[in-house]
Amino acid sequence: MKLNASFRPDQNWLRAFMFTIFGTTALVISYFPLYFKEIGFSSTQIGYLYAIGPLISIFSNMIWSYTSDKYRTIKRIMNVLIIGQLIALLVLWQVSSFGFVMIIISLFYFFYYPVYPLADTMAIQTAQRYGRSFTVIRVFGSLGFAFFALAIGYTISYTGAAGTLAIGIGIGCCTLFCSFLLRDGVTTKSEPVELAILFKILRSREILWFFGCSFCLAIAHRMNEAFLTLTLSDLGATEGMIGWSLMISAASEIPIFFLLSKYGNNIKELPLLAFASLMFAIRFLLMSLATDPVAVLAVQSLHSITFGVFYVTAVRYITQIIPPQYRASGMALFIIFWSSASGLVSGVFGGMLYEAAGRPFFYMIALLLAFLAFLGFLYRHLWDKPENYSNSLGA
Repeated sequence: MKLNASFRPDQNWLRAFMFTIFGTTALVISYFPLYFKEIGFSSTQIGYLYAIGPLISIFSNMIWSYTSDKYRTIKRIMNVLIIGQLIALLVLWQVSSFGFVMIIISLFYFFYYPVYPLADTMAIQTAQRYGRSFTVIRVFGSLGFAFFALAIGYTISYTGAAGTLAIGIGIGCCTLFCSFLLRDGVTTKSEPVELAILFKILRSREILWFFGCSFCLAIAHRMNEAFLTLTLSDLGATEGMIGWSLMISAASEIPIFFLLSKYGNNIKELPLLAFASLMFAIRFLLMSLATDPVAVLAVQSLHSITFGVFYVTAVRYITQIIPPQYRASGMALFIIFWSSASGLVSGVFGGMLYEAAGRPFFYMIALLLAFLAFLGFLYRHLWDKPENYSNSLGA
């Protein structure tokens, strides 16, 4: 017998947890750069600080996921991760030299990144427990990002960028409180993946083509993500306007997620991926031409038909080109290309490019990368038809 919604406190606390952890995401992605600029770091140094996170995430995700599997608990691991984030923020509040900040922010990222795949795993398990869709829980993350992006922006407009870490500690305390009220999700041990199978997947022409195009687009996307707030600041935007910009982009993706989940299967994946890449190119062209923060605010509304369309379609496409028994590895590879490796490249070289060549040229490079991805996906769809790689991989 299914329980009434009023008797599902674990589901409600998980929604609250999702809401608050994406508040931390809004702070880290969008307001940490302003804080680092406030304490005197250059764009290149900020790029290095941004790049170290994806590098740390490659290892930290593996470590904490293995620990979760070994001890068969998600809740307790997330408790530890949130406490680790809070300690790192408290220490970061006390240091200002670049070397010390680099060390402490690396520690923060070690606890920060693994929370999200573990939270998604718990959300999937909770949704299955009550016969609900994963989306009805995960959407609270997008709502949290939108709310906190706006709220933090207005708060910082009164406190100044110096209040960024205090805000992060406050959000972290709320997240920790919610984490203690979650119902634990028991993870199951998966079969180890052989290196030979991974190499066979990587050598697949279809996989290489998809990851290559996605990586080009991901670098452009991460360049924009890392330096959006600095762009707005350079154009004279207030913290409140920066918050509105982030809120618009986050809120715009919510209806797209629902529409694609309902109607996306009626459209082939490659045309959708090409369309999203082209819209990314147009978005970056408009960013290079923007001369005031209001124009940037308008451009942010394209987030729905750029990131929203691409991410949902890319996940669906992976399920088509990778055999079922290897899809977990395929998703892991996609996350490495889309988040970790691209963030590392965009952080290291994006900061130097932004500082040396300026904002318009910076976004023109992003445009070229997105357009290259568009050409790759379009060519694959029109002239180099995908084969049945499930059969070639032994599905």
